[in-house]
Amino acid sequence: MEIRNAQWITTDCDMGPAAPVFRRRFTAGKEVSQASLQITALGVYEAELNGRRVGDFVMAPGWTSYATRLQVQTYDITQMLQEDNDLRVTVGPGWFRSPMPGWYGEEKKARQARPCGLIAVLEIQYTDGTAQRIPTDETWSFSEGPIRFSEIYDGETFDARIIPTDWQAVKPLDWPRDRLIPQEGETVRETERIRPLRVFTTPKGERMVDFGQEVTGYVAFTVDAHAGDPIYFNHAEVLDRDGNFYNANYRSAKAEVRYTCREGVQTWHPKMTFFGFRYIHLINWPGEARPENFTAIAVHSDMKRTGFLESGNAELNRLFSNIVWGQRGNFLDIPTDCPQRDECLGWTGDAQVFIKAASYFYDTEAFYRKWLHDLAADQFPDGGVGSVAPNVVYNDKPSAAWGDAATICPWQVYQTYGNTAVLEDQFDSMKKWVNYITASTTTPNLWTGGTHFADWLGLDAPSGSYKGSSREDLIATAFYAHSAELVTKTGKLLGKDVSRYEALHRQIVSAFRNAFPEYLTQTEHALAVHFHLAEDLQKTADALAAMIRADGTRLRTGFVGTPYILHALSDHGHADVAWDLLLRRAYPGWLYPVTKGATTIWEHWDGIREDGSFWSADMNSFNHYAYGAVADWVFEQAAGLFHDEHHPGFTELIYQPHPDARIGWLTASLHTRQGLIRASWRYEDGKVRYELKTPVAAQVRLKDSRFTLPPGKHVFWEA
Repeated sequence: MEIRNAQWITTDCDMGPAAPVFRRRFTAGKEVSQASLQITALGVYEAELNGRRVGDFVMAPGWTSYATRLQVQTYDITQMLQEDNDLRVTVGPGWFRSPMPGWYGEEKKARQARPCGLIAVLEIQYTDGTAQRIPTDETWSFSEGPIRFSEIYDGETFDARIIPTDWQAVKPLDWPRDRLIPQEGETVRETERIRPLRVFTTPKGERMVDFGQEVTGYVAFTVDAHAGDPIYFNHAEVLDRDGNFYNANYRSAKAEVRYTCREGVQTWHPKMTFFGFRYIHLINWPGEARPENFTAIAVHSDMKRTGFLESGNAELNRLFSNIVWGQRGNFLDIPTDCPQRDECLGWTGDAQVFIKAASYFYDTEAFYRKWLHDLAADQFPDGGVGSVAPNVVYNDKPSAAWGDAATICPWQVYQTYGNTAVLEDQFDSMKKWVNYITASTTTPNLWTGGTHFADWLGLDAPSGSYKGSSREDLIATAFYAHSAELVTKTGKLLGKDVSRYEALHRQIVSAFRNAFPEYLTQTEHALAVHFHLAEDLQKTADALAAMIRADGTRLRTGFVGTPYILHALSDHGHADVAWDLLLRRAYPGWLYPVTKGATTIWEHWDGIREDGSFWSADMNSFNHYAYGAVADWVFEQAAGLFHDEHHPGFTELIYQPHPDARIGWLTASLHTRQGLIRASWRYEDGKVRYELKTPVAAQVRLKDSRFTLPPGKHVFWEA
């Protein structure tokens, strides 16, 4: 890349919390045929050429494993050039210099003291065949700008009265250039604008704006004000039981906007940060606040929407919408756990449980491949995988089901899209993870002795625990077996000798059956069935169904068991139990948050209790996509859009729906690499009417019949 021949530049003084503006003026005195800007920064940047924004990438250059990888964006600026040109680039801290959870004391200070850096090169081709190259170097200058403070968790402070004027010389920055890479992930963009549902006053007298939908992004406002008028607001996901402002669940994240007005009408929004919110609390606002003053702007990786679900049940449709909004709100360059509190990290466990559903709703191939490259880059020397990627958690320890994202995620990307490139990229990382478990366990062929999150937030947890009651060694060994199996399958596809891992998988299964002949919890049953570890799968699934029924058809699972439990049931003749769990409106159940007004997926089934009180303030996100993993069951089992692992990318369809009369009808559509698949079933006069549109051959498996259909559109019935 040509940018590698440019020079990193930085300010020659400490700017404090202010975001500097870098500048380069130049002349393009001849007719231009083509011009481009290659650019990246240590932090996040926004570039303007002649007063117009360059590109539409929000929070560029995104978040990568900075020690090894930093994405470079290339913009076509041909139509933006004039004879005399003024290029300005504002650089904020972004993820690069923000404090992160788990960093304390001197380590935290060192992270925040990292340098602000910019590197770029303009290349102009003229119609006469000549060219001009303008790299970052000592000819650039910098000044303080109107962004006085910017931070991922705490928000942004902006003074609209400030115009950069005191331009000073930059200095070179000694920072590696060999880690610069072309843009890999999807561009993060503004994707939707939402007008307020209402502007209102709370019982405490707080002025509030309600957008009716939780979003990730920021609020744009228009105001007619006097120079120096202050605007100050902060953000919230929910109101308290009395209808007042509440954001204690943001923990230490201030999530606030402070803006000092210039004279006259002005429109503005934050540039270098984002928020997770439904409400804003107007602490200072000049004059009367009206709905037309505000717009919420949703920001996320701009992936193509590929999957859609719709049913005859309004609450179920709200759930589908909540899952999609949860994905959108947490797919901002990396798959985060939540977008609002002092976290917003790429938790590996959350990513692997949701990846199948995510890959059905959106085309996530490029998104996940970029993130998996970061996961591999941050893999520990011994092969361990941290709990987040990029890994910014100090002194992190590998955990089962979290580190297994190294094997599960590449395999699912391959299964959804049929491209072996992701397996080729990640195969070494996959092997290293399994090798790490093998070397670190205290019991051969089991995974014992580790430190795990277990069945995180399991509803059967003993008092004072977040981990559920499922045995940690059982969970760890189940995922050990699963990862060894995925390495074996991947290696065979790539033509590698994986006989060692094939034998290891057999040994783990045997050891698992000897060590765990009985299953004590819903999660233990679900894992034993779904990963084919139980000696008698049908007997174990039957026992799981009976356990659930005996407990009032209630979920007891956490992050580990929930994604698999409905599959374990319906795969073995208990779709009725799976449907009962899905349609449960009381706590705990997927529809309970819907009855409480949720517009995204909650971290806790009872984030808001029946009496309106909160589960806690410590760990209570109202935009946490993990339990949205249930959508992959709806696509595959309820709607019937399934393929086996030997036909990745839906090159052949197995159509095996499980209808339920209570919702009347269900329609699912999925844009695959082969084309659009659309399937629906509907109850009519006591019979089920099926419609299937498929670009590939489909094996149809109904309750009392089996047949194969060619590509095309088909209608058939079942009594």
